Amino acid sequence: MATPRGPKTSPHHAYLLQVTLEGIDPPIWRWVWVESDMSLHALHHILQAAMGWTGAHLHEFTIDGRHYGIPHPDDLREVPIQDERKVKLGSLLKKGLSFSYLYDFGDSWNHLIGVKKVETKDEPYGAAFVEAGEGACPPEDSGGIPGYQDFLELYQTKPKSKDVREFLRWAGEDFNPFLFDRHATNAALLRLGWNQWGK
Repeated sequence: MATPRGPKTSPHHAYLLQVTLEGIDPPIWRWVWVESDMSLHALHHILQAAMGWTGAHLHEFTIDGRHYGIPHPDDLREVPIQDERKVKLGSLLKKGLSFSYLYDFGDSWNHLIGVKKVETKDEPYGAAFVEAGEGACPPEDSGGIPGYQDFLELYQTKPKSKDVREFLRWAGEDFNPFLFDRHATNAALLRLGWNQWGK
């Protein structure tokens, strides 16, 4: 007797994203795995945790000329923004696609994101994780690319200068711009997955 089969389901996909914070030398980057059933809004939370941001500012994705974020009724934008909470990654991502994620419209931290690999999965894992990465996330409100790049250059050439001491007093004495803790980051991403990506 044949065993009855359940309903067919669409395959799940996992995407390896290369995320690079533009304009910083040495580069700050992450390789992040995400899944097709996650929303673009979930990706926002994933990027915040993977990079090390705190979510204190506005953000926006630009993909294939379209803008995605959280629409606001008082927003008088000339370019319409689509609701990122209603879009699944599986409807957008494909191998070779490049797009941007802008965080903090004042400091303008722009992240270039490329889809490097796509894998088919039988079941979703339900949590993102970072495969590799380098560089600490800049502290919030640190002056954008020009201000942070100036600090990095002084940190390497004049680590005991007054400007470096003042920056570290403000950012935290234990701040190391070249340190990235992948294990702590993945633990944070796992907690986000348990909490449904902050929804």
